[in-house]
Amino acid sequence: MPAFPRVLLPFVLVAGPLLSAPHDPASLRAAIDANDRAIHVLDVWMRDPYVTTGPDGAYYLTGTTANQGDPRWPVDRYNSGLDRPDITGTTVPAIVGTTVRLWKSDDLLHWDELPSPFALTDGYWPKVESAAFATVPAKDWRLWAPEVHFLQGKWMIVHTSPTPINQGANLAIAAGPGFAGPFAHPLKDKMRGRHDPSLFQDYDGTIYLLWGNTWIAPLLPDFSDFARAPVRIDPSDRRIGHEGATLRKIGNKYVHFGTAWSTDQLRKGTYNLYYCTADHPLGPYGPRQFAGRFLGHGTPFQDKQGRWWCTAFYNANVPPVSDDNIETRDLADNAQTINEQGVTLVPLEVRLLEDGEPLIRAKDPRYRNPGPDEAQSFPQH
Repeated sequence: MPAFPRVLLPFVLVAGPLLSAPHDPASLRAAIDANDRAIHVLDVWMRDPYVTTGPDGAYYLTGTTANQGDPRWPVDRYNSGLDRPDITGTTVPAIVGTTVRLWKSDDLLHWDELPSPFALTDGYWPKVESAAFATVPAKDWRLWAPEVHFLQGKWMIVHTSPTPINQGANLAIAAGPGFAGPFAHPLKDKMRGRHDPSLFQDYDGTIYLLWGNTWIAPLLPDFSDFARAPVRIDPSDRRIGHEGATLRKIGNKYVHFGTAWSTDQLRKGTYNLYYCTADHPLGPYGPRQFAGRFLGHGTPFQDKQGRWWCTAFYNANVPPVSDDNIETRDLADNAQTINEQGVTLVPLEVRLLEDGEPLIRAKDPRYRNPGPDEAQSFPQH
């Protein structure tokens, strides 16, 4: 299928001021090879970036996006993605669109946009609640936090949506090995209310659905229902956060990632990534641990060399702040970030301790440790 033009990378982040390097692919390649600093890889309006590896060995990227061609991008560059009043009290509509946009890369640096494989109208809900789609203007529809997974020989798409269906969400399964529809929706109404859904396949083949903060249930092999009643998986000491749940297996441990604001107050401080571990996907899980600052709702994933990265994105109420002395700066007075709009890849240190517990921390010092605005106490690493 035809691809849209390749996007040249505009920035690379180093442990210091933001370095603009649009014409220096060698330095970008060196940064990827070094796996020791954050790299801005795609200049587009995006939240919740999700990266996975496909059956062809390529990387696939999606996330909450504006519709392609939306005239507000890049004019409204720092739209928060939320319907929120600006400083004058005027409500600024979210730039969030109605489609799943998809990019493909062989090297994590150059990303080709593919034709959109899915829109809200391809989901389950237009078939059963068509009146809502006819009544709510399309400009007010929202498709949030999509993920793509290649499981059982087919691509599957999950996402959440607050409008036009209240608490609408889809688990959509492609008709063949590619992304083409028509899509099957075997969970049907059982997907309602599954905010920020994610899929995880265990080594025994069992596939789990995660959602909210955080519920989990194994699915039947045909995806038509839960194999057992959903349960909550919380850290032993507190909640993991409020959104963006992801599950990985590292060594012999199941690692549950979640997202929260550093201050424990909505849109105050920094949007961070936390984790806890267990011996089984359903728990019980140990205490909440810190993975990285500014990494909220990021995707931890491994590249072809087995090295770990985490996606990061702009989520703030103000434009990105300077990273000068960021490790010691208190950002509690507002939602703030050093991430530029688009997709940033941040390298992760992932290693097993002597007791088999994974230690997971961002490598880049700007992301590695909690800031002074962190509500929970964590050890420095």
